[in-house]
Amino acid sequence: MELEVPDDAMMAVPQAIARFIAGGDERSLENIFSDQAVTIVENFAPYLFEGADAVDRWKVAMRAHAEHLENLRPKFGDPQDFSVTGEQAFFTLPTSWRGLVQGTPFYEEGGWAFLLVRESDSWRLRSYGWAVTHMAVLDEAE
Repeated sequence: MELEVPDDAMMAVPQAIARFIAGGDERSLENIFSDQAVTIVENFAPYLFEGADAVDRWKVAMRAHAEHLENLRPKFGDPQDFSVTGEQAFFTLPTSWRGLVQGTPFYEEGGWAFLLVRESDSWRLRSYGWAVTHMAVLDEAE
């Protein structure tokens, strides 16, 4: 029977990345990225992280990007557009974030497009792209 949604092993990849973004703990990223060159598209400069050192440059840039963010809490929607072809899996993942930016509550909606590859008997990230679809500053009560 063919999968209709990503399985737990596939979903472990975005969950690990979200844990790193929310808390900066690099241990959550162990064995997450492909041994192949990784490509990441983000919404902060330099926007495109590709090549042999892409993951290292992305980690440094993500920590700098998140420097003024606190209490980040991601929430995933239902995965969309899921398919597996050979040793590759693709899906999009609606995601929202809540937290504080320089002490002010904010809410952000967006989506990730993930390309995973099967390596060493596990699913690993080959590429992702993040796109913000809505952002708002919240009242203290929200």
